[in-house]
Amino acid sequence: MGKKKGAACAHPRKRFYRARAHSNPLSDSHFPVPVSPAHCDWTEHFPVLAAAGDGSASGQQQQQVPKVRFADVGCGFGGLLVRLSDLYPETLMIGMELRDKVTEYVKERIVALRKNNPGRYGNISVIRTNAMKFLPNYFDKGQLEKMFFLFPDPHFKEKNHRRRIISQGLLAEYAYVMAEGGILYTVTDVQELGEWMKSNLDAHPLFERINLEEQSSDPVVEFLVATSEEGQKVARNRGDTFVAVYRRVPSPP
Repeated sequence: MGKKKGAACAHPRKRFYRARAHSNPLSDSHFPVPVSPAHCDWTEHFPVLAAAGDGSASGQQQQQVPKVRFADVGCGFGGLLVRLSDLYPETLMIGMELRDKVTEYVKERIVALRKNNPGRYGNISVIRTNAMKFLPNYFDKGQLEKMFFLFPDPHFKEKNHRRRIISQGLLAEYAYVMAEGGILYTVTDVQELGEWMKSNLDAHPLFERINLEEQSSDPVVEFLVATSEEGQKVARNRGDTFVAVYRRVPSPP
């Protein structure tokens, strides 16, 4: 029998989309990548852009077209995106995930959420890509207001530290796509990785650490651990988490 008209859309089940906890970000993967941000068609991701046309307007009309402002790098199963969608309903945000099965899960999850909640969740989407290689292909200079790095692969072996998502070279790219005053969030359950990320961010001239008092007034911080599958696993096991939040400061004159 077919589904009744107006019946709720079933959410995808994670067990059908299981994949390795992490992927090698330095390996070659085969998926389409835009040549530049100007070639990135966001209309297929966000209904508000599809309704506005093909997203290729210019001049004053182009300025009125909203842009993606939040990026969750390595978004996993999309828990943070879903939670932030209601907190920032007017902000477009994208999850960037390298694992194909996990990306498909998030896509199906968002489809189900939109169908079951008309008018909601139209501001979140996901793309399969490698942010370590292709981030500038998607975002203009100063475009992003928030970037998230939740429980990234620790790459424990020293020879694999070059695969870590926070490094001096990559921070230069993050600084390029982030707006001045934008916020970069990191969290891990591996103390050594937490210290690594903080030491790299502290050493970069375009990022400054946000103190705990200011973090306590940021509504996003409380979601960094609770919304991700990895964070929930750590909480169940009563493990420690290490949060570090940084602001993109103005470039020197």
